[in-house]
Amino acid sequence: MVQPPSAAFAQPPRSPQWNWPYWPIVPLYPYGQRRTLCRELIPDSLWVLEQIQGIFYVTVPIRMTVVRLQKGGLLVYAPVAPTPECVGLMRGLEQRHGTVRHIILPTVTGIEHKVFVGPFARRFPQATVFVAANQWSFPLDLPLPWLGLPWRRTQILPTDSSAAPFGDEFDYASLGPLSLGLGPFEEVAFFHRSTRTLLLTDTIIGIDPDPPAVVQLNPFPLLFHGRDHALDSVTDSPEVRRKGWQRICLFGLYFRPSALTVTGWVQSFQDAAQGRDRSRANYFGLFPVQWGEEWQQSFAALRGEGRLLVAPILQTLILSRDPQSTLAWADRVSRWPLQRIVPCHFSAPLAATPQQFRAAFTFLEQDTRFKGGWAGWRRRSLPEADLQVLRRFSQILDDTGLAPPAQTRSVQ
Repeated sequence: MVQPPSAAFAQPPRSPQWNWPYWPIVPLYPYGQRRTLCRELIPDSLWVLEQIQGIFYVTVPIRMTVVRLQKGGLLVYAPVAPTPECVGLMRGLEQRHGTVRHIILPTVTGIEHKVFVGPFARRFPQATVFVAANQWSFPLDLPLPWLGLPWRRTQILPTDSSAAPFGDEFDYASLGPLSLGLGPFEEVAFFHRSTRTLLLTDTIIGIDPDPPAVVQLNPFPLLFHGRDHALDSVTDSPEVRRKGWQRICLFGLYFRPSALTVTGWVQSFQDAAQGRDRSRANYFGLFPVQWGEEWQQSFAALRGEGRLLVAPILQTLILSRDPQSTLAWADRVSRWPLQRIVPCHFSAPLAATPQQFRAAFTFLEQDTRFKGGWAGWRRRSLPEADLQVLRRFSQILDDTGLAPPAQTRSVQ
């Protein structure tokens, strides 16, 4: 149903069930009001709890995964904000399957994941917290208790997964630490054997053409980015939501794709003065970008017919600086008999085979003539025009010595 602009830009209701009082620590939209959506992916075995976050209404899902342990209780991978609604949903799972026994922080870099672990752990005081090794903070490298983690219940993940109290059900493998200058990048992949599910934080994503359900709980960001120009009228329809979501994907993963033109500030203020909606929620009418017609081709290339994707930011700025370690990790993970992947962002679950997972990392290799059964998996290349901003930023890191130079590995 098409709505007038005033209705389309109406802000959602507020609820104390959605309160997240610590949002100023990492001030990302939707700030102090975060709704939570719970989905059961495998009956009585695996669930995801999803919220959204972003900047400039470039909002994407952030999710945690909850796994029922065979000996009773729950394991939580990468917690989200423990709002009253989120905690209530977890209490419902606890009533049926036992208490939260283990909480996993699988990253050392993603502050949008780290910020939730301490508050979440305090709502489940019986749980042990396991964190990826090589944790760090900036501008001061603080000890774990100073980062809000409960010191009596926090442990570093054992190097050998068999030494972990959940090692009879999970394998895990750490990517990194990869040197980035200020601090290392590290992510721990968890493999749940009984469901053949791979849990990841940031390394792999999948993109659907339609916006995820959690993003549609408040369609305002979709409608905001569904416009072509600041003077466009805003209507709410499935087509506009779809267009807004696809542009959010381009914006969020490339920063500035080739189809996006930044409008000068003088023109932007002039357009804002003529716009129909100059509310604070609509940035007072400011919409300093314009989309070219080729944005749809860029999205099609990014989605890649539903193939697994390593986010362009990770490709150009992080993983390319240590292809040897990254590919060794990918080889190790691809030996697990996985059937699905649940990442912390964008779409989930992703149907996948070990070969498809390994093929996502071929951008790091100069040749695709793989040994060990990888032959025939074509390298997936993203449009160079869309990567230009990230390439320039990577070159700055190279030139200043803030990070090791980007490289690829030759296949022997």
